Amino acid sequence: MTTRLRALGHDALLWTALAFVTLVLFMAELKPLFAALFPRLDRPLYEQDSFLDLVIAHVALVGASSIAAIVLGVAAGIFVTRPTGAEFRDIAETVATMGQTFPPVAVLALAVPVIGFGAAPALIALTAYGVLPILQNTIAGLSVVPEPVREAARGIGMTDGEILYRVELPLAAPVILAGIRTSVIINVGTATIASTVGAKTLGSPIIVGLNGANIAYVLQGAVLVALLGVVLDLAFERLGRWLRRWQTAA
Repeated sequence: MTTRLRALGHDALLWTALAFVTLVLFMAELKPLFAALFPRLDRPLYEQDSFLDLVIAHVALVGASSIAAIVLGVAAGIFVTRPTGAEFRDIAETVATMGQTFPPVAVLALAVPVIGFGAAPALIALTAYGVLPILQNTIAGLSVVPEPVREAARGIGMTDGEILYRVELPLAAPVILAGIRTSVIINVGTATIASTVGAKTLGSPIIVGLNGANIAYVLQGAVLVALLGVVLDLAFERLGRWLRRWQTAA
């Protein structure tokens, strides 16, 4: 029991998550603190939306765009590492690279006149921005699976599909997960710009604060975005460790 309590006391994920949840739920209680830190501000606390609503909307946007990026990136990575799609590998990597190097703000500017304001153009921009790390790591992970392992699988009668799902993807999973981790963390920060086109995110207090020279608003939004990114990064790190232990045990 003592060992378990000591482990909990050193659990960075647990304490970071608790700090994040506490700030989200009790940010209003810190209004006197922000008033003291920024005495020149008439409104030292962002109150247009609750921070809980902003977090839910932010996580929903990041989650939806990340799922779309995972589906596209993993599917494209599998396709271009198969014999039938090998000739498209360079094209897929080039298109994905263009998607990430093209500024998300520019994607929003192009999408808004067609789709309108709200979360939809932000979803497109974040998905395009998140595909590259997943695609690259899927290709890298599948490419390093030893050929003798594939031959052994064929030798016991596995089909190409069975080799992919029962051999290649499990072996490549840690590398693919690393790409997903990078993509999600990037999108946590990038999603803040979605508030420039009317989407509700943790970027809302940041954008309002920048427009109104209200540093307190910027600080409140930025701290929550940073903590959310750290929590997710630590969670992915733990998932990666579990996956490596599972592979070793298997």
